[in-house]
Amino acid sequence: MTSHLARKIRELLGRRKPDHKGECIRLGLALGGGGARGLAHIPILELLDRMGIRPCCIAGTSIGAVLGAMYASGAKGSEIRSLVRDTIVGKSSSPGELLKDIKRLVQFMDIDFLGPGIFKGDSVMKYFYDAIHTDRFEDLEIPLKVVATDFWASEQTVLSSGNLLKAVKASMGLPGLFTPVKYGERILIDGGGVNPVPFDVLDDCDLIVAVDVLGNAESESSKPPGAVKAVLEMFDIMQRSIVETKLKISQPDIYIKPDIRNIGMLEFHRAEEIYSSTEASCRELAEKLREYYPEIPLSP
Repeated sequence: MTSHLARKIRELLGRRKPDHKGECIRLGLALGGGGARGLAHIPILELLDRMGIRPCCIAGTSIGAVLGAMYASGAKGSEIRSLVRDTIVGKSSSPGELLKDIKRLVQFMDIDFLGPGIFKGDSVMKYFYDAIHTDRFEDLEIPLKVVATDFWASEQTVLSSGNLLKAVKASMGLPGLFTPVKYGERILIDGGGVNPVPFDVLDDCDLIVAVDVLGNAESESSKPPGAVKAVLEMFDIMQRSIVETKLKISQPDIYIKPDIRNIGMLEFHRAEEIYSSTEASCRELAEKLREYYPEIPLSP
């Protein structure tokens, strides 16, 4: 049975909300792509931790796959925040520390101007392995589905077994920035090209929560964008269009979209702004989740 058909059957039958304390609900969590804006997933994960809610399955695209894999490995949201701060964002408070952060980030991104992508991604994967201590889907505590794009077939690929590191690297492989990944006989690139918020690949769930971190379009400007900015923004426009079309066909039970404005795909240094932009969405999600989990305290 396809996931789309399964979802339609569930919609027709209707999902029941718990009517007594302690009822078990199988929650599926979809974490969308969006580059640096994907850091907004971290406060969402921290909220789930505080509420004591554990997903039965996670689906992720691009940075949603990266953070989703960390969470599925058993890491807490707060631990992921610390890992991101120490490795990607930095904590510079002086010019000297800023230079160290820049040098560390350059080494982390593994730049290669002569290859098929500006970033090889090998250093990112080494950090990723050190963070989760496994390279197999089967070792994760929570089942994970990673969405990538099959470049030559021009179609979605959902990976849920085998080599986790390759799958995640492929899912975050924005063409031109990261080197495409050879996965078996396929060449895989960023999953955002086919499914930016992969709630529709989740099945066998009572409740599906989708988190869209694509943000809102930048303010109008008469100034032409530079080459890199134009390419990245075009990819964002395409992803937003895909999500809008998907939502007309099928919707998750809970759809959360943090109000992230004017933050670019690569602006990881603006992490605190991204976290702040997610506060209202966390309150919204907590309120909606209490409809399904009435036993949870009002102030998790």
